[in-house]
Amino acid sequence: MARTIEPDCRQCRREGCKLFLKGERCTTKKCAMERRPVIPGQHGNSKRRVAFSEYGTQLREKQKVKRMYGILEKQFREYYEKARKVEGATGEQMLISIEKRLDNVVYRMGIGRSRKQARQIVNHGLITVNGKRVNIPSYSVKVGDVIAIKENKQSNEMFKDLKGSKVVMPKWLTFDTNSLSGKIENLPTREDIDTDIREQLIVELYSR
Repeated sequence: MARTIEPDCRQCRREGCKLFLKGERCTTKKCAMERRPVIPGQHGNSKRRVAFSEYGTQLREKQKVKRMYGILEKQFREYYEKARKVEGATGEQMLISIEKRLDNVVYRMGIGRSRKQARQIVNHGLITVNGKRVNIPSYSVKVGDVIAIKENKQSNEMFKDLKGSKVVMPKWLTFDTNSLSGKIENLPTREDIDTDIREQLIVELYSR
């Protein structure tokens, strides 16, 4: 299976912003963007960013979103092509499709501390959708789907702190930390995606 092997913190430094690839660590002083917010490969302590051309700005926005969600180029392009054929703003439809990925839903529900960990949880078969085990991170959820941690895996050490805790999540999702199951109440909207993304730049890049 293809995957990104570049260190997580290096990816954040390359994009010049926090991508929250390491979960809670990204909110502490240990975060690389707090300790060394410079582009990888550059020496010195300068925090000045390189001035990009129009194409460079568009490319960096695309790379930022790809890295944020852990998606490789071929699959990311497929999300764009499908969004072009759907009624509505192409950029928004693309982001909504990506938000509906099972690994992202697992992350949004608080089951995974980062999207990377959430993807591993799904890959290892620890998640069920409507009672059936699903180990495909790109699986697209639908309204009414019930997402849960597999019953015989709920005692796993990684879910110990999740039991009975309070999780802040988007309004289109619900999750009961006692039963360790949640539901897709509605489809996500652009307003539900609180990350700083300029999707129009990505549309402009692919439209060249």
